[in-house]
Amino acid sequence: MSTVRIQVSACALSATVNNLRYRPNYAVSTSIFKNNRFNIRPLRVSMSSVPPSEPFEVAVKASLTTPNKLGDCPFTQRVLLTLEEKHLPYEQKLVDLRNKPEWFLEISPEGKVPVINIDGKWVPDSDVITQILEEKYPSPPLVTPPEKATAGSKIFSTFIGFLKSKDPNDGTEQALLNELNSFNDYLKENGPFINGKDISAADLSLGPKLYHLEIALGHFKKWKIPDSLTFVNSYLKDIFSRESFIKTRAQPEDVIEGWRPKVEG
Repeated sequence: MSTVRIQVSACALSATVNNLRYRPNYAVSTSIFKNNRFNIRPLRVSMSSVPPSEPFEVAVKASLTTPNKLGDCPFTQRVLLTLEEKHLPYEQKLVDLRNKPEWFLEISPEGKVPVINIDGKWVPDSDVITQILEEKYPSPPLVTPPEKATAGSKIFSTFIGFLKSKDPNDGTEQALLNELNSFNDYLKENGPFINGKDISAADLSLGPKLYHLEIALGHFKKWKIPDSLTFVNSYLKDIFSRESFIKTRAQPEDVIEGWRPKVEG
């Protein structure tokens, strides 16, 4: 069996912080990436049901194909979905990641998105950002119980393996089908969403990744999720048709162009 080496884009790397848990009264500082270590500085975080008086500033990837449009980072969409579902105002600051401006490198030294300004502090990483937003604005709640939070969590990595594979017999397609089948069984017993009848943080994380899966595999592999996985297909329909998702999704052509270098190398 051949192995597939997985390389993830700059926006995806911002979601690989291992074992980092954000707690009340602390936030990641703007010097977070010094010496490859995470520096933590005190920051008061108070819970509130009242939206902020000023929109959150969110640095996001700009479109590769269309001026003044949002780009194709699924981790950025996760943050925007969280803001939308919590009815929090925000302002996108589009960043051309091929030619990063100086102001962006000052707030994100590693040159990664998303980054959001919360209480005057620029905070990176979608895991950290969404947890802060949940703690600071707990209504409506989006918390996913820990025992459910990992449902479907391996789909994205197996999708990347299959997408980049050049060998039809290396098992990457079957690995993806196995994960999709497991998720279909989970939704059959627990759905329609990961936490039951209400959408939660886990859906806002998985939804954008499945959107990329559907578009990229359809374009580069002429492949689609089997019709037999009825609960997964129903899940996609429910997620993709939400107003918040439609408002924050990337254009299909941007998803394709975003994955092209990783597929065609």
